[in-house]
Amino acid sequence: MRIVFMGTPEFAVPSLEAILEAGHTVELVVTQPDRPKGRKKTLTPPPVKEAALLRGLETAQPERLRKSETVDRIAALKPDLIVTAAYGQILPKAVLDVPRLGCINVHGSLLPRYRGGAPIQRAIMNGETKTGVTIMYMAEGLDTGDMISVVEVPIADDDTSGTLFAKLTVAGAKLLAETLPAIEAGIATATPQNHDEATYAPNLTRDDERIDWGRTARGIYDQVRGLSPMAGGFTLWNGEPFKVWGCSPIQRGASADEPGTVLDASDDGIVVQTGEGALLLTVIQPAGKKAMGAAEWLKGARLTPGASFGGGGEA
Repeated sequence: MRIVFMGTPEFAVPSLEAILEAGHTVELVVTQPDRPKGRKKTLTPPPVKEAALLRGLETAQPERLRKSETVDRIAALKPDLIVTAAYGQILPKAVLDVPRLGCINVHGSLLPRYRGGAPIQRAIMNGETKTGVTIMYMAEGLDTGDMISVVEVPIADDDTSGTLFAKLTVAGAKLLAETLPAIEAGIATATPQNHDEATYAPNLTRDDERIDWGRTARGIYDQVRGLSPMAGGFTLWNGEPFKVWGCSPIQRGASADEPGTVLDASDDGIVVQTGEGALLLTVIQPAGKKAMGAAEWLKGARLTPGASFGGGGEA
């Protein structure tokens, strides 16, 4: 088949490779524009662009696909199929109508659950024990198209978004390779989604990163691992952001202390009271510093039991 591929992050790279390894021709790779990255704000191409250039593929990076000449470029190519994987923009009808075999999407959830841009992170943040990849025909709605194939992937208790991304990346590429022959032959199934069961996974915001100590220890643990290693959770210490990159719920006797109160500080880390149970902070990042073990920070922080996270705090 002659294919136009559309994707942006590392999650999409193995799907691009699976298409090429199956012997199909990728006529064009459409991805997001280069973005500033790191402290020096160095303009950096997305992983899919880097992969495409290594393979000598043509690329396009419209800021807004809907209002770009890329739409006409795709139409002129007359591809048999368009494949998207975490592209990051909604395809307009003018693009959806181009390929004779339709447009398919490699989506990182078990649809109709977790439609949207952050399905992997939010599945962990919500305490799910399984997720997966769905390959679906694309429609004008947000991840509403008919499903073609599905694979389930368990979520381990210690998975972070990083480790789960890696698992789903491999599973998605394998599922795509297994699904393409049926699409090419015109015999792929198309199972409508049950829209009544749909849930949504909107892109993450700063508010999603804020730790509410009134939640359960388990809930905060799921939040932090769902945000790692991309953003991490944060609270306040001395009125400044204090990131939490690693933590775990611990068994401890009942406490009358307010949520956010430091119960203990030792070489094991910082024990904080939550709305239900206690949470051991093991990897943290104070404002203006690099991420470090909580025990390392405690050597100079003068943190004592009774101090409080989430408000002004005391040093």
